[in-house]
Amino acid sequence: MPRRSLDLTADDVVRGLLIAGFLVMLAGAMPGHLSPDSISQLYEGRMGTRETWGPAAYASVLAIFDSIVPGTGLYLVASGFILFASLLGLRGLRPRASWAAVPVTLLMVASPAILVFQGIVWKDVLFANLAIGGFFLLARASVSWPARRPPWIVLAGALLALALAAQVRQNGIIVAPFAALAVAWTVRGEGWRRGLAWGLGSLVAIVAASHLIGVAAQPAKAGPDKASGVGVRILEHYDIIGAVAHDPTLQLSVFNTADPEAQTVIRARGAPLYSPVRIDYLDADPAVGAVLWRQSDQVVRDQWLDIVLHHPRAYLAHRLDVFRWVFLTPRIDSCLPLFVGVEGPADSLKKLEIAVGKDASDRAIYNYGTWFLDGPLFSHLSYALTALLTAGALLLRRDRADMVMVAMLAASLAFTGSFLAISIACDYRYLYFLDLAALTGLLYLALDPPVAQVRRLLRR
Repeated sequence: MPRRSLDLTADDVVRGLLIAGFLVMLAGAMPGHLSPDSISQLYEGRMGTRETWGPAAYASVLAIFDSIVPGTGLYLVASGFILFASLLGLRGLRPRASWAAVPVTLLMVASPAILVFQGIVWKDVLFANLAIGGFFLLARASVSWPARRPPWIVLAGALLALALAAQVRQNGIIVAPFAALAVAWTVRGEGWRRGLAWGLGSLVAIVAASHLIGVAAQPAKAGPDKASGVGVRILEHYDIIGAVAHDPTLQLSVFNTADPEAQTVIRARGAPLYSPVRIDYLDADPAVGAVLWRQSDQVVRDQWLDIVLHHPRAYLAHRLDVFRWVFLTPRIDSCLPLFVGVEGPADSLKKLEIAVGKDASDRAIYNYGTWFLDGPLFSHLSYALTALLTAGALLLRRDRADMVMVAMLAASLAFTGSFLAISIACDYRYLYFLDLAALTGLLYLALDPPVAQVRRLLRR
C-alpha cells in the first residue's frame, strides 16, 4: 500500500508547540524557582502566619498545593496549566487558524516571558495567568452566548479567576471594570439596560467574591489583616522622601509642627539615599526609618496629602522618575529581570526543609534568558506597543471575542499605568501581566488576522 503523507495543519503545529512549551518549561523549572519573597509566602501559608505584607491569598494558594504535595511543584503545574490551557483554547474562538500563528507561537514558547518566568513562584506570575484565564473564559462565554442561555458555568469560572487574581496582586482589582465592560458589550444586543445590568452585576460579583476570598485567606490566628495599611504607609514614606529629593526647598510643614527633627533627618539623611530604582536604598540609614515610623499614621498621611495637593510638581517629578524605571527599565540589570534556583531566609528554608542553591539546569536557563536582556523581549515598552497595535487591529473587526481580547489588553495597560502612583521598585516582574497579555493578544490575532477589514481600511 502507498504510504500516506502526513498533512499537518496550522492547528496541529500550534497545539504541538504549546504542549511542548508547557512540558519544556516544567522540565527546566520543577519544582519551581523560589526567591526570598516566594519562600516567605510559602512559609506563611504552611505555618498559617502573617509576617510580611504580601497578599494572604497567595500564601493560601501555595498552602493548598503544599498540603497535597509538599513544596511548590504541584502549584507550578497548576499555575502553568491555567495559562497554557487558555492559549490552547484561543483556537476555539475563531472559525479557522492561519499559519501566521505558528511563528507567533514559537516566539511565545521560546521567550523568557514563558520559558523562564512561568517557572518562578511569584504572585505576579499567578496574577497574570489568572487574568489571562479569566478573560479567555469571558471570550469563550461571549462566543457561545448568542446560541443559548447565558453560559453560567463558564461565566462563574471567569469571575472566580478574576476575583482570585484581584487578591493575589495588590492592585489586581483593576482588571474587574474591564471584565465588566466586556460582559456588557457581549450583552449589548439585548438592549442597553440589560447590558448595563450584566456589566454592573459582573463588577459587583468580582469585587464581592474577591473580598470573600481575602477574608477566607487570612489566617485565623494572625488577627485582622494589616498588610494593606503597612504597604500604603511604606509608599507614603517613599513619596515624601522622593518629593524632597526632587525639590530640596520643599518644606514638610506637617512634620515641622508634629516633630521638627523629622524634616531635618529626611532632608539631611533620607534625600541623599533616595533612588528611583527602588525604595530599599533608604534602609542604609536606620535613622531615616526610625524617624518616619515613630510618626502616627495620621501625621504621615497628612504630610503626604500636603505634598500631593500643595507641591504637585515635586510629587509628580518623583512619581514619573520611578515609573520611568519600572516601565522603561533603563538599566535592566538593576531591575531583577531573571531569577532561578532557591534563595531565602535561612531559618524559613530550614523549617520548610528546602535546600538553597542553583543546579546545572537553573544555570542553563538563566544563561539562556540573558541572551534577550537588551532586546524587545525584555522591554515593557515593546509589549505596550504590541498591545496597542493588536487592540487596534481587533477593533477593526469587533467580533464578540475580539472585544473581550481588547478589554484584556486595555486592562493590562491600565494595570501598568497604576504603577505611576504605586511603584516602589523597578522589578521587571511587576509588569509581567502587560507582557503576557500582549503575547496572548498577538497569538489570538495571528490565529485569524482581520485581513479583509484591513484591506477595506487601506482602500479608503
